[in-house]
Amino acid sequence: MTLEGFFPATAMPDQDWWTALWPDPMSTLRALGIRSGMTVVDLCCGDGYFTAPMARIVEGRVYAVDIDPAMLEQARAAIEQAGANVLDLIRADARDLAELLPGKADYVLIANTFHGVPDQSALARAVAAVLAAGGRFAIINWHPLPRADTTILGQPRGPKTEMRMSPEHTRLVVEPAGFALEQIVEVSPFHYGAVFNLIAADE
Repeated sequence: MTLEGFFPATAMPDQDWWTALWPDPMSTLRALGIRSGMTVVDLCCGDGYFTAPMARIVEGRVYAVDIDPAMLEQARAAIEQAGANVLDLIRADARDLAELLPGKADYVLIANTFHGVPDQSALARAVAAVLAAGGRFAIINWHPLPRADTTILGQPRGPKTEMRMSPEHTRLVVEPAGFALEQIVEVSPFHYGAVFNLIAADE
Protein backbone atom coordinates (compact mmCIF):
# COMPACT_ATOMS: atom_id res chain seq x y z
CA MET A 1 0.00 0.00 0.00
CA THR A 2 2.83 2.35 -0.75
CA LEU A 3 3.63 4.51 -3.73
CA GLU A 4 3.53 2.50 -6.93
CA GLY A 5 7.04 3.61 -7.84
CA PHE A 6 8.50 2.08 -4.67
CA PHE A 7 6.72 -1.28 -4.50
CA PRO A 8 5.43 -2.34 -7.94
CA ALA A 9 1.70 -2.99 -8.34
CA THR A 10 0.88 -1.77 -4.84
CA ALA A 11 -0.89 1.50 -5.62
CA MET A 12 -3.76 2.36 -3.30
CA PRO A 13 -7.16 1.29 -4.65
CA ASP A 14 -10.31 3.37 -4.52
CA GLN A 15 -12.16 3.32 -1.21
CA ASP A 16 -15.31 1.87 -2.74
CA TRP A 17 -13.68 -1.39 -3.69
CA TRP A 18 -12.04 -1.76 -0.30
CA THR A 19 -15.55 -1.82 1.13
CA ALA A 20 -16.79 -4.20 -1.55
CA LEU A 21 -13.84 -6.52 -0.92
CA TRP A 22 -13.84 -6.48 2.89
CA PRO A 23 -17.03 -4.96 4.32
CA ASP A 24 -16.04 -5.94 7.89
CA PRO A 25 -12.30 -5.25 8.34
CA MET A 26 -12.49 -5.66 12.12
CA SER A 27 -13.60 -9.28 11.75
CA THR A 28 -10.71 -9.91 9.36
CA LEU A 29 -8.23 -8.52 11.88
CA ARG A 30 -9.68 -10.60 14.71
CA ALA A 31 -9.51 -13.73 12.56
CA LEU A 32 -5.80 -13.01 12.07
CA GLY A 33 -5.28 -12.97 15.83
CA ILE A 34 -5.08 -9.26 16.65
CA ARG A 35 -6.26 -8.77 20.23
CA SER A 36 -6.69 -6.10 22.86
CA GLY A 37 -3.52 -5.14 24.69
CA MET A 38 -1.13 -5.80 21.81
CA THR A 39 1.32 -3.33 20.32
CA VAL A 40 0.71 -3.60 16.58
CA VAL A 41 2.37 -2.18 13.46
CA ASP A 42 0.25 -1.57 10.36
CA LEU A 43 3.03 -1.71 7.78
CA CYS A 44 2.30 0.11 4.51
CA CYS A 45 -0.94 1.29 6.10
CA GLY A 46 -2.20 3.22 3.07
CA ASP A 47 -5.42 5.12 3.73
CA GLY A 48 -5.97 3.46 7.11
CA TYR A 49 -8.67 0.99 6.08
CA PHE A 50 -7.24 -1.57 8.49
CA THR A 51 -5.50 0.91 10.82
CA ALA A 52 -8.64 2.46 12.27
CA PRO A 53 -10.38 -0.81 13.25
CA MET A 54 -7.01 -2.17 14.40
CA ALA A 55 -6.61 0.74 16.81
CA ARG A 56 -10.09 0.13 18.18
CA ILE A 57 -9.32 -3.55 18.82
CA VAL A 58 -6.00 -2.99 20.58
CA GLU A 59 -7.08 0.23 22.31
CA GLY A 60 -4.69 2.53 20.52
CA ARG A 61 -1.34 0.73 20.74
CA VAL A 62 -0.71 0.95 17.01
CA TYR A 63 2.04 2.33 14.78
CA ALA A 64 0.94 3.16 11.23
CA VAL A 65 3.81 3.20 8.72
CA ASP A 66 3.71 4.35 5.10
CA ILE A 67 6.05 6.11 2.70
CA ASP A 68 3.35 8.32 1.16
CA PRO A 69 2.45 11.41 3.27
CA ALA A 70 -0.90 11.76 1.50
CA MET A 71 -1.81 8.22 2.54
CA LEU A 72 -0.81 8.93 6.12
CA GLU A 73 -3.09 11.97 6.20
CA GLN A 74 -5.97 9.83 4.93
CA ALA A 75 -5.14 7.24 7.58
CA ARG A 76 -5.16 9.95 10.25
CA ALA A 77 -8.61 11.09 9.12
CA ALA A 78 -9.94 7.51 9.12
CA ILE A 79 -8.58 6.93 12.62
CA GLU A 80 -10.10 10.14 13.96
CA GLN A 81 -13.44 9.37 12.32
CA ALA A 82 -13.44 5.94 13.98
CA GLY A 83 -12.76 7.53 17.36
CA ALA A 84 -9.53 5.56 17.74
CA ASN A 85 -6.00 6.59 18.71
CA VAL A 86 -2.64 5.61 17.27
CA LEU A 87 0.72 5.90 19.00
CA ASP A 88 2.40 7.27 15.91
CA LEU A 89 2.00 7.82 12.18
CA ILE A 90 5.41 7.21 10.66
CA ARG A 91 6.46 8.27 7.17
CA ALA A 92 9.17 5.85 6.09
CA ASP A 93 10.12 3.00 3.81
CA ALA A 94 8.79 -0.24 5.28
CA ARG A 95 12.22 -1.82 4.86
CA ASP A 96 13.60 0.61 7.44
CA LEU A 97 11.22 -0.65 10.11
CA ALA A 98 13.97 -1.70 12.52
CA GLU A 99 15.12 1.92 12.78
CA LEU A 100 11.68 3.39 13.43
CA LEU A 101 10.15 1.95 16.56
CA PRO A 102 11.19 2.84 20.11
CA GLY A 103 10.37 -0.63 21.42
CA LYS A 104 9.25 -4.10 20.44
CA ALA A 105 5.92 -4.92 18.82
CA ASP A 106 3.69 -7.93 19.36
CA TYR A 107 2.26 -8.02 15.85
CA VAL A 108 3.10 -6.65 12.40
CA LEU A 109 0.54 -6.69 9.58
CA ILE A 110 1.18 -5.97 5.92
CA ALA A 111 -1.81 -6.16 3.57
CA ASN A 112 -1.92 -6.18 -0.23
CA THR A 113 1.72 -5.13 -0.56
CA PHE A 114 4.15 -7.98 0.08
CA HIS A 115 3.94 -9.27 -3.51
CA GLY A 116 5.50 -6.00 -4.75
CA VAL A 117 8.36 -5.68 -2.24
CA PRO A 118 11.65 -5.82 -4.18
CA ASP A 119 13.55 -7.66 -1.41
CA GLN A 120 10.95 -9.64 0.49
CA SER A 121 13.52 -11.54 2.54
CA ALA A 122 15.06 -8.27 3.78
CA LEU A 123 11.63 -6.99 4.79
CA ALA A 124 10.94 -10.20 6.71
CA ARG A 125 14.24 -9.75 8.57
CA ALA A 126 13.33 -6.12 9.35
CA VAL A 127 10.02 -7.28 10.80
CA ALA A 128 11.74 -9.98 12.87
CA ALA A 129 14.04 -7.33 14.34
CA VAL A 130 11.14 -5.32 15.80
CA LEU A 131 9.02 -8.17 17.14
CA ALA A 132 9.04 -9.28 20.75
CA ALA A 133 9.67 -12.95 21.49
CA GLY A 134 6.74 -14.95 20.18
CA GLY A 135 5.53 -12.02 18.10
CA ARG A 136 3.54 -12.51 14.94
CA PHE A 137 3.90 -11.32 11.37
CA ALA A 138 0.79 -11.50 9.18
CA ILE A 139 0.75 -11.06 5.42
CA ILE A 140 -2.52 -10.61 3.55
CA ASN A 141 -1.81 -11.73 -0.01
CA TRP A 142 -3.81 -12.36 -3.15
CA HIS A 143 -4.27 -16.02 -3.95
CA PRO A 144 -2.36 -16.92 -7.15
CA LEU A 145 -5.46 -16.72 -9.33
CA PRO A 146 -5.51 -15.25 -12.85
CA ARG A 147 -6.10 -11.52 -12.58
CA ALA A 148 -9.05 -11.85 -14.95
CA ASP A 149 -10.76 -14.01 -12.33
CA THR A 150 -10.43 -11.56 -9.44
CA THR A 151 -13.07 -9.02 -10.29
CA ILE A 152 -14.31 -6.37 -7.88
CA LEU A 153 -17.16 -4.06 -8.86
CA GLY A 154 -17.07 -5.58 -12.33
CA GLN A 155 -13.39 -5.06 -13.10
CA PRO A 156 -10.27 -7.23 -12.76
CA ARG A 157 -8.30 -6.06 -9.73
CA GLY A 158 -5.04 -6.71 -7.98
CA PRO A 159 -1.47 -7.29 -9.16
CA LYS A 160 -0.46 -9.01 -12.35
CA THR A 161 -1.02 -12.75 -12.30
CA GLU A 162 2.72 -13.48 -12.33
CA MET A 163 3.32 -11.35 -9.21
CA ARG A 164 0.88 -13.26 -7.02
CA MET A 165 2.26 -15.56 -4.34
CA SER A 166 0.87 -18.83 -3.09
CA PRO A 167 0.87 -19.49 0.66
CA GLU A 168 3.76 -21.92 0.16
CA HIS A 169 5.78 -19.33 -1.76
CA THR A 170 5.18 -16.81 1.00
CA ARG A 171 6.25 -19.35 3.62
CA LEU A 172 9.49 -20.13 1.79
CA VAL A 173 10.38 -16.43 1.65
CA VAL A 174 9.50 -15.53 5.24
CA GLU A 175 10.57 -18.51 7.36
CA PRO A 176 14.35 -18.10 6.80
CA ALA A 177 14.12 -14.75 8.64
CA GLY A 178 13.36 -16.64 11.84
CA PHE A 179 9.65 -17.38 11.54
CA ALA A 180 7.47 -20.46 11.53
CA LEU A 181 4.12 -20.53 9.76
CA GLU A 182 1.39 -20.67 12.39
CA GLN A 183 -1.75 -20.66 10.26
CA ILE A 184 -3.33 -19.72 6.96
CA VAL A 185 -6.56 -17.75 7.31
CA GLU A 186 -8.88 -17.46 4.34
CA VAL A 187 -9.72 -13.81 3.70
CA SER A 188 -12.59 -14.01 1.24
CA PRO A 189 -13.07 -13.65 -1.61
CA PHE A 190 -9.57 -13.59 -3.14
CA HIS A 191 -6.99 -13.36 -0.34
CA TYR A 192 -5.38 -15.38 2.40
CA GLY A 193 -3.64 -14.30 5.56
CA ALA A 194 -0.37 -16.08 6.33
CA VAL A 195 0.36 -15.70 10.06
CA PHE A 196 3.93 -16.40 11.16
CA ASN A 197 5.32 -16.75 14.66
CA LEU A 198 8.77 -15.45 15.54
CA ILE A 199 10.96 -18.30 16.76
CA ALA A 200 13.25 -17.60 19.72
CA ALA A 201 16.94 -17.59 18.84
CA ASP A 202 17.67 -20.62 21.02
CA GLU A 203 14.87 -22.76 19.57
